[in-house]
Amino acid sequence: MPASEQSNDSRTASKPLIGVLCCNEVAQRPVQTVASRFIDPLVHISDASVLLVPALVHGVDARDIAARLDGLLLTGSRSNVSPQRYGGSDADVGRIDEQRDEVALRLAGTLIECGKPVFGICRGLQELNVLFGGSLRDMDAGAHHHQDDLPYHELFDHMHDVDLMPGGRLTNGGPGRRVSVNSVHMQGIDRLASGLNVEAVSTLDGVIEAVSARPLESEVLAVQWHPEWAGAQCAVSKTFFNVIGEALRRGAAP
Repeated sequence: MPASEQSNDSRTASKPLIGVLCCNEVAQRPVQTVASRFIDPLVHISDASVLLVPALVHGVDARDIAARLDGLLLTGSRSNVSPQRYGGSDADVGRIDEQRDEVALRLAGTLIECGKPVFGICRGLQELNVLFGGSLRDMDAGAHHHQDDLPYHELFDHMHDVDLMPGGRLTNGGPGRRVSVNSVHMQGIDRLASGLNVEAVSTLDGVIEAVSARPLESEVLAVQWHPEWAGAQCAVSKTFFNVIGEALRRGAAP
């Protein structure tokens, strides 16, 4: 078989490659981290291969990385987007990760310009809203997150209902419906960015819980809850990862 045909066969058989953005943490020394739970459904539901992308400005050439990836997932994080990114208050917003902000916004923007899909979970949704020109605000304690400090796994037991919009990506174009999701976020969307469509809203207070867009032939979909959490593998969470898989395969098709 000619080398060119072997190369084409290999490309056809390979899985799409999705980048997963890390966070900056300090555990005795500066490290790049991402929770393994974000990776598992990308492999088992979306049927993708995963490449971890460091949240280090000097370590990521957005154009080079975007050319190699078929898509990008902006994960949740223990940090918040810096208010300087959206003209917010200088008041304390908790832990920030400015290098993550820079890499996330620059890399996501570049993939979208290249017509490649970008997805977000929790902080990732907030980053995409900021990228498109929106703003964020603090959430009330006890509503969208537990009021008290709890063991890590118990934080994700906090649930509330959201209404999925009819005809959206999370309903597969079908009628709207109400579902229960986990809620572990201390910030959320304040002003929705122009160009983003509402996919879900909280029944508690109308906070936007999911958004989508189709800019420049790419796919953008993000949720405020944590569909990757094992206890949250309801139908809508699986739909989220199925959408990722479909978009990646479309983009990776030879």
